[in-house]
Amino acid sequence: MNTKQIIASIVGALILFIWQFLSWSMLPIHQDEYGYTPNQDKILEVLNQSNLEDGTYMLPNVPPGTSQEEAHKQGEQGIGKPWASVSYYKSFEMNMGMNMTRGLLIDILSIFLLIWILGKMGSLNMQTTIMTCISISLIGYLTIPYLHSIWFGEKTLGYLIDAIVPWALVGIWLGWYLNRK
Repeated sequence: MNTKQIIASIVGALILFIWQFLSWSMLPIHQDEYGYTPNQDKILEVLNQSNLEDGTYMLPNVPPGTSQEEAHKQGEQGIGKPWASVSYYKSFEMNMGMNMTRGLLIDILSIFLLIWILGKMGSLNMQTTIMTCISISLIGYLTIPYLHSIWFGEKTLGYLIDAIVPWALVGIWLGWYLNRK
């Protein structure tokens, strides 16, 4: 890795990192993804009394080891009835320093991998760089949050915005910086 790639990775990661901060904290981009219920205290009390381990639960579900036939039968019986996906944790932890450090490191690694891909391309110009960045981000969006929303009906507009805007900005940065002589 040369100095130019290191600088490109760090600046590109900072673009992502700042966008992610704005997207999740100051802009209302993800506001509709997590609903509020005035019954939250009652729900949390019931969940806490259920002796659940930390994790995500699909309700209703079948116990491990259930046959495919039985699982299918129970699935058909649940059609038209209530269901929930619940992420439960016994204790709320707020370690912003470590979380932000990990986020920045992931952003640096992501941009480094992107630069490696761009470096394998024969003809690199501004348009190709921007379109490659947006294409890669859309592949991630379509195969992770959007595909998940197909099955679980979740809202993903915020994730789509997060796939396009910051990666287009990264593409502009890299298109300019990597093509400088």
